[in-house]
Amino acid sequence: MSRRSLLRALGAGAAGATLAGCGVPAAYVKPGDRAGRDSSASDHTLHFANWPLYIDTDDKNQSKRPTLDAFSKRTGISVTYTEEINDNDEFFGKISPALMNHKQTGRDLIVISDWMAARFVRLGWVQEMDRAKQPNVAKYLDPQLRSPAFDKGRTHSVPWQSGITGIAYNRKRLGREIKHLSDLWAPDLRGKVTLLSGLDESFALLMQGNGVDITRWKRDDFYDICDQVEKLVKTKHIRRFTGNDYIKDLSTGDVLACQAYSGDVIQLQADNPEIEFVVPQEGAELWAESLMIPNLAHHKRNAERLVDYYYEPEVAAELATWVNYVCPVPAAREVLASSKDEETAALAEDPLIFPDDAMRKRLAIARDITSEERTEFAKKWNSIVGL
Repeated sequence: MSRRSLLRALGAGAAGATLAGCGVPAAYVKPGDRAGRDSSASDHTLHFANWPLYIDTDDKNQSKRPTLDAFSKRTGISVTYTEEINDNDEFFGKISPALMNHKQTGRDLIVISDWMAARFVRLGWVQEMDRAKQPNVAKYLDPQLRSPAFDKGRTHSVPWQSGITGIAYNRKRLGREIKHLSDLWAPDLRGKVTLLSGLDESFALLMQGNGVDITRWKRDDFYDICDQVEKLVKTKHIRRFTGNDYIKDLSTGDVLACQAYSGDVIQLQADNPEIEFVVPQEGAELWAESLMIPNLAHHKRNAERLVDYYYEPEVAAELATWVNYVCPVPAAREVLASSKDEETAALAEDPLIFPDDAMRKRLAIARDITSEERTEFAKKWNSIVGL
């Protein structure tokens, strides 16, 4: 299951999606009602909910998480770490009853994709962090990630890891280079291309291929994409729509080119160096999955300390060597570059972990789909994809 999971208009996530999309008045929590009694001073614990395989682990003992263990040793704060987030909508459905009814979720820190984080911010379900107590975040957070449209100034969220949605392809099997999104529609790729099935995962890169500024895209831009994709489906140019299972298709050669996430491709390249990742000349989407503190969390200060700890360049570097996504702490690059281990030092030069200036100029953060647009757009997109 993709960390940036499928958006489903139907199924288990429908109730949550409808609630957030319609902006049910009773669900909104006013700023004055979001903070709970913070027991951090006397209770040195913290409940941290994250996605599977999204933190460093010890090679000899997978139950040990070196950076997290070091935090506990330094601060005396015991962290209960759960890998319970497998799908954004599923997790929304799990904790939304508590949040809309002004109850504690049992979690002090969560990680969700920014398009879902936008819902939480709109609904008033997460607390502002005290940046005065987070000097590392204030100093080291990647400038390109500092102020997304849904959370100006990043007051409610801090990126855990970031990534790029671009194009992956097997250059040797294809026999040529891909530079533009339109290259995917070449006749010899008919039936050998996949796109991501999730609305939030797919639309931005496709719009960029049309030259659209995704920071301010319009309704007509979305429907232009739908028309194009529908034609490609009818002519059987698109093999299918996928979640993270595009990895298997690309590895076996069933697919020669596809929409893909930068972090996945780094892992694929370890086994197959013929696979390349491309940020098209027209641009690609930069996204993040962010740390947030739910309303009424009992250990807010402890959570803020953990967030700031992961923004120390040395800690961010250690995490980056394991997860291989775009590091939201550019200063971690120097830490890796100074490593005596050649393999670790090489990561500092990987543009999929630390994008260079040329690549950054082609990256943009898409404006969020508004609550008014979501139901309409999801219905249209899912009818094309077959969800």
